[in-house]
Amino acid sequence: MIALKRRCSRPSTSLLLLAVCLAMMVFLSIRTQSFFSLKNVVNILEANSYRLLLACGMMCIISSGAIDLSVGSILSFSAVCTAMALKGGLSIGLSIPLALALGGIMGAINGLLIHVTRINAFIITLATSFLYRGLSLIATQGIPITKLPQGFRVFGCGDLFGMESGVTMALLVIVLLIPLFYHMRWGTYVTSLGGSPEALKRSGVPIGRYRVSVFVLMGVLSALAGIIVTARLNSAEANAGLNMEMDAICAVIMGGTALHGGRGSLPGTVIAVFLMGLIRNGLTILSVSSYYQQFLTGAMLLCAVVIAEFRERKGRIG
Repeated sequence: MIALKRRCSRPSTSLLLLAVCLAMMVFLSIRTQSFFSLKNVVNILEANSYRLLLACGMMCIISSGAIDLSVGSILSFSAVCTAMALKGGLSIGLSIPLALALGGIMGAINGLLIHVTRINAFIITLATSFLYRGLSLIATQGIPITKLPQGFRVFGCGDLFGMESGVTMALLVIVLLIPLFYHMRWGTYVTSLGGSPEALKRSGVPIGRYRVSVFVLMGVLSALAGIIVTARLNSAEANAGLNMEMDAICAVIMGGTALHGGRGSLPGTVIAVFLMGLIRNGLTILSVSSYYQQFLTGAMLLCAVVIAEFRERKGRIG
């Protein structure tokens, strides 16, 4: 019970985000009649399905007391390799598992480097983000890979269980993460890595294995997001996923996950992703420049970090 409490954020955070979402929906529905149209609702869900995958993985990473700045680059290189495999004649049934495995390997490299060198995750993943992005640029020479097999588009635009495939896959990941993070030993040890790693080590838990595993999960989810983006656009390019790690970090911190690890919130993260999607969609409908969208994301991240830090300090004092 104690471990479960440590893994959960304060419920007030999720409730506050939910209230903000409802207020935003009311405001946008008043300002524009097209907001609640079926087409727009579908657009919001589709546009945020891959962001939701990245945010779920980042929630686990930050809960473990680490951070991953290579998420967008892993997405890019996995997408490029998937497209190259398909263009080279490899079947869809083989290309996708290979891309997921490649994402897992890149995540494992991050985790192993952090565990073995004891260098801060910020520095390691910053370096590997340039490394993986560079591999994408070398592989493509900066030229997008287009005209992929029509059957591959099902993973980005097709229906799966009555919903858009990307949305369905994101929901399935959430369903799988709930027991894994909240009710299984893996979740307990991952959050303990962020809260009390020395105590975990003294108890005989192989912390390196769990440190690497959380980065492997992040890599696989990044690769899956890359597959969805590539299938939806029917092309892969080296600049795909640029700055997406910032969106993921912003959603995780806004959702109530402890900035220094030891506590995570999957519901809060999901709501925060939806809120950010609402804001982006609302600004687009209201014909606000994309430059302001970037500014607003930065402002939300700054506010979320400041609020999270004050909340942590208040908790330590209390």
